[in-house]
Amino acid sequence: MAGFQVGKRVAVAALLAIVALGMSYQAAQAKETTAGQVEKYPVRPITVIVTFPPGGGTDLLARKLGPELEKNLGQPVIIDNRPGASGNIGARAVAYARADGYTLLMANSSFAINPGVFRNLGFKPKEDFAPIANIGFVPSVIVTGHDSTIQTLEQVLEQKSEPSLAYASCGNGTPQHLAGEMLYDLWSTTLLHIPYRGCGPALNDVVAGQVPIGIVTLSSAATLIESGHLRALAVTSAQRSPVLPHVPTVAEISETDFELDQWHGLLAPSHTPEHIIKTLNRVVQHIVADPAMQSQLLGLGYTPQEGNQSAQASGFKAMIWNDIDRFGDLAYRIGLQVD
Repeated sequence: MAGFQVGKRVAVAALLAIVALGMSYQAAQAKETTAGQVEKYPVRPITVIVTFPPGGGTDLLARKLGPELEKNLGQPVIIDNRPGASGNIGARAVAYARADGYTLLMANSSFAINPGVFRNLGFKPKEDFAPIANIGFVPSVIVTGHDSTIQTLEQVLEQKSEPSLAYASCGNGTPQHLAGEMLYDLWSTTLLHIPYRGCGPALNDVVAGQVPIGIVTLSSAATLIESGHLRALAVTSAQRSPVLPHVPTVAEISETDFELDQWHGLLAPSHTPEHIIKTLNRVVQHIVADPAMQSQLLGLGYTPQEGNQSAQASGFKAMIWNDIDRFGDLAYRIGLQVD
């Protein structure tokens, strides 16, 4: 009987050893598979959802970046415009997409402004997204049509009585809308806000003379200013833009610290694997560091962010989270609510 018990213990020990060996093999296989998946990303087309319609600065940047991403990643990159609600429609689509690196968001500072001005976003910016990289900053520019009687920003700031002077923006809650509200807050300028579903449509009506002035991204307006279809009155950045060196800043004209730049960058759904975020960040930085790409971005009015802290995923995240808090405080102070 004792021999039977010993034999039984030996058999059980042997069985456990076999099971352990099998588990170790499975773990090794899983580790090898995971490593293989890291190496293989991406293996199919990537969709970049753009939060504004064709013709605006965000769209132009995405279409500059798309072919370079294809070249560096070896997979097709599809640009999918999802305009509306100041970028919330496109952002919502990405927030609920699979976190596998195949659905990305091209967004701008509206992403950080919206939480302070929309009551119901349909998503949680700080919980539902993983920032990848800031690509560049671009100022907004205050413009008027070629045939407009408005020649200077001073004429706009002096507008204190009814009827209000109408201005077109790229949408409710956009940085351009916020810039108009800041003008009112600082100088009690009588302005009537007319929101559009992107800078492109807003520019069309300013060029046509349907709206007296527009506040739009410099990237979307640069070619129209250069061609003479638009007259630039001022830029919203702290310093003059190298694209429009003869156009003063709002701060210069008003002798204040007025400043509102706009970032443009890539984000992914939260819980996207870290190796995918790192791959995309590395590729974006490589693209933006290329002199030919930098020349194109500067021509559109962007200040490329290669090597900058916000070009890193962690730095970009810190900047966005800070902007959400900063713009939220500003929106509350000036009473900006759009729904």
